[in-house]
Amino acid sequence: MKIGAKKSIVVACDFTSMSNLEQVVSKTFDLNGVGGYKIGFGLALKYGLPSIVDSIRRYTNKPVIYDHQKGGTDVPHTGAIFAEIMAEAKADYAILFPFSGPSTEIAWIEALLKKGIVPIVGAVMTIPDFLKKDGGHIDEGSTSRIFDIATSHGVKDFVLPGNKPDVALDYMHRLEKMAPSSTYFLPGLGAQGGDIQQCAKVMGENWHAIVGRSIYAAKDVRAATLSLINGLLLG
Repeated sequence: MKIGAKKSIVVACDFTSMSNLEQVVSKTFDLNGVGGYKIGFGLALKYGLPSIVDSIRRYTNKPVIYDHQKGGTDVPHTGAIFAEIMAEAKADYAILFPFSGPSTEIAWIEALLKKGIVPIVGAVMTIPDFLKKDGGHIDEGSTSRIFDIATSHGVKDFVLPGNKPDVALDYMHRLEKMAPSSTYFLPGLGAQGGDIQQCAKVMGENWHAIVGRSIYAAKDVRAATLSLINGLLLG
């Protein structure tokens, strides 16, 4: 199942407490502006991804995105193992940051598609010192190549850094030429400095804000989520 709305808040559940998951989902699942839930490795490793998906399904059938942080960086043949687990857990999407090389990227994308899991491919992280020009290890030629390979293998869902709106907009323009009408998922909003209204002004119609701490660490989870939904729609 894919997210039905063109714009939404995807709640990032990057914590390790099952009670926190129950609290977040129970207070947000009925909000129209919530498109789905992103599960990080913390919950998945502690409780098992199938049980996490089952817990969410007690409240809603909204899509579940699994973020292995960072998936797609192993050898090619392990993509089939990963995809099988995603399918058995009934996840809807899986996020890949395939830094290992083209063979791994292609194998993991194809394995997920074969199992009916939607791959979301990212290449630029939200940390300040990620790209080589900013003191990091990865050059822009490599990130562009990751996206080129993804689009050539049918991917139309991508992660872009929400706290780097100029970078996100630049990559969106490139991706639209290769894969028109793609959908974008933007982390880095809120606690990492990104502004949802600023992104809403430049990201077009098909994008989803991935927000974690600004929701699950808030005193009033529902009110915080509603505020973000308003920012998304009014930006």
